[in-house]
Amino acid sequence: MKTSVKKPLHRNILIPFLSLVIAIIIFLISYQYLPTTDWPYSVDKIATFILLLLVLVLLARIFWPIIILCVAFIALWFGNNWYNTDYNFYNFYNDGRFVINDITGSKQNKNFVYTGYGSLYNDKAILKAIDYSNIAVRTFAVTATNTFFKKEQQQARSNETRVLIQSFAVFKEINSNWNYVSDPAQEEYFAKASESVGLLAGDCDDYSILMAGAIKSIGGKVRLLCVKGHIYPEILIGTQENLKTIGSLIQNKLFVQESNGKKLNYHNDDKGNIWLNLDYTTSYPGGNFMGNSVMEYIYP
Repeated sequence: MKTSVKKPLHRNILIPFLSLVIAIIIFLISYQYLPTTDWPYSVDKIATFILLLLVLVLLARIFWPIIILCVAFIALWFGNNWYNTDYNFYNFYNDGRFVINDITGSKQNKNFVYTGYGSLYNDKAILKAIDYSNIAVRTFAVTATNTFFKKEQQQARSNETRVLIQSFAVFKEINSNWNYVSDPAQEEYFAKASESVGLLAGDCDDYSILMAGAIKSIGGKVRLLCVKGHIYPEILIGTQENLKTIGSLIQNKLFVQESNGKKLNYHNDDKGNIWLNLDYTTSYPGGNFMGNSVMEYIYP
């Protein structure tokens, strides 16, 4: 008479289940590091996930406490991001949607912002550099509003529209005079906005910091978006109706030559708000994106 010994519950059910959950979380966390390829049906990314799952299951069967270590790592990762970047489970849920849409080739991803770049631990340094309350930053911004688009500011039908026009005046002043200068070799240097107002020079993060500080000093709402190897600012426009009004101003009055025959580029956030591109690589608000695979956004 043969007898069989049942395997412990954690080996039959718990380990595979936890391995699947952990594989999903690690895959989403590391998604931005995966190389971009033209493989059909995202076979490379799907294969990467399956391989990750198999490795986790194998390791857990050999040494099941590895699952506990993985859970501890993920908890620390979430805790660090929550403390340093306000990245929470709602962001993680939206990132999951982004990854699924990206893998399936859904058109919904066109304006969807991916927020899961948790290893950029420079957020606090960047936010500190946006010293919008500094008198030099405020003076710079106000001077720009006195230089450009005064007639359109006076004709604005609402305070929100006037602030946007004034923000575009700041954009014109910075964008048309900016000189790209790299950071020191193998170092990351974040120039304060109050430093850059007298130089109008630096790299993309210095440009973004100054743009954010100057616009914020006159009441505009800006966020900084991080893509691979680049960071750039976007300004809050509002609804689609707001975009029609502001888009008409940009193309017909404020940046007629620069935007002639071109479209406005923007992102929608998870609340449906529209954010217009203000990158230094474009000559008008809403110009082409330098990079579309957004990995994080920072609100100054």
